[in-house]
Amino acid sequence: MNNHPNAQDYLPIRPTDHVRGHPDAPLTLFEFGDYECPACRTAYFDIVKLQTAFGDQLRFVFRHYPYAKIHPNAERAAQAAEAAAAQGKFWEMHERMFIDQSRLKFHDLLAHAATLALDLDRFKHEVNDEVYLEQVRADFISGVQNGVYATPGIFINGIRMNGQTDFESLERALNEFLVEGDATLSGTR
Repeated sequence: MNNHPNAQDYLPIRPTDHVRGHPDAPLTLFEFGDYECPACRTAYFDIVKLQTAFGDQLRFVFRHYPYAKIHPNAERAAQAAEAAAAQGKFWEMHERMFIDQSRLKFHDLLAHAATLALDLDRFKHEVNDEVYLEQVRADFISGVQNGVYATPGIFINGIRMNGQTDFESLERALNEFLVEGDATLSGTR
């Protein structure tokens, strides 16, 4: 039995978070991400590989951290992801925006929504009226409160991975956490 603190002790999962994986997984990988950030796009593909490699041992949680001043489309893209979530298609929109990161202007978001067979009138209304802006900004604030200073902001079981967000580093850290069963990952504090 692992004696490590539960990830929720450090970075509690909120009802508004987007979660994939078994709720009792021994590993929780938490990302604060920006849909317009090139490093977040790379992390997207790495996390997909990690989810495959670790299966039921890994739960993935995503929160928005749009750098609106640097990435002019990021905040609206995050709101589009939330509008898609309201229609049960968060992960599908999340995937589309990272796979085709060059298409994040409003007309592109509408095209993504159409491809996902979303109710376009509802989607347009919710994105134009910034229905989810407060939620996106709450995610951003929680990132600031948890010491996120760059994207992707990655945490494993509540421990921030300071700049170590490539596949090999994350795989090594996840394996180390499974073996050690505590929060003392080498080089992560």
